[in-house]
Amino acid sequence: MPRKTRYAEYDAFAWAYDRHWGSVFTEAVLPVLDRLVLAELPPRAAILDLCCGTGQLAGLLGKRGYRVTGLDGSREMVRIARRNAPRAEFVVADARAFRTRRTFDAVVSTYDSLNHVMRPDELTAVFRCVHAAMRPGARFLFDLNMDEGYRTRWRGESAIVEDDHVVAYRSSYSPEARTGRMDFTIFQKAGKGGWKRSDVALVQRCYSEVEVRSALEAAGLDVVRVFDGGRDLAPYRAAGRSFFLSGRPVTPAAARP
Repeated sequence: MPRKTRYAEYDAFAWAYDRHWGSVFTEAVLPVLDRLVLAELPPRAAILDLCCGTGQLAGLLGKRGYRVTGLDGSREMVRIARRNAPRAEFVVADARAFRTRRTFDAVVSTYDSLNHVMRPDELTAVFRCVHAAMRPGARFLFDLNMDEGYRTRWRGESAIVEDDHVVAYRSSYSPEARTGRMDFTIFQKAGKGGWKRSDVALVQRCYSEVEVRSALEAAGLDVVRVFDGGRDLAPYRAAGRSFFLSGRPVTPAAARP
């Protein structure tokens, strides 16, 4: 089991993610959640938002009446999430080694959050924790960047320039190492005309569908279906992003050692 208990390196990136990315992806992915998970849930269902980031999805689900718990390894992400989703509960914890006080009717993890888990055995550890947090028959939906997505989207440079901050970022992908990397250089105005600089490197692992299925099965979870974000989930369109719909079996099954 990993010794690391949280993703502190994401703290410096949290405000930029909240400002420029969190809401955009949440609005795009919500129809997918409606179709694959939420339509099957009763009112007031309990949902775990795993790797919840800055809480935009938790906020929307809470407004619909769901009982939402958000979990993230970044303390700063969770601090902002509490502001964005006042109806939800939040926990700072490592997705690879967490336990919850309640069990859930559904677990969701969006915006390629689980690509940040860098080893197959650690991914299996995440899935075992999810299994323990789910009621029998509950659904688990998560998305991952796949090889096609990294090859088509993880390249080049860009920047966001506003009066009080600049976010410059460069993305790259190594098929041989099966890792994608985003390097951010962030400048924020910091009183009396000064600027504060932060440098953040975020790394992801590219998993194959076979690896993901194997990790789910080792954790005792069923694989219901895999959806291609570029073909199967219109109006959502994202080539190279797959959505895995899994679940905890109603009939207990022993997880593999």
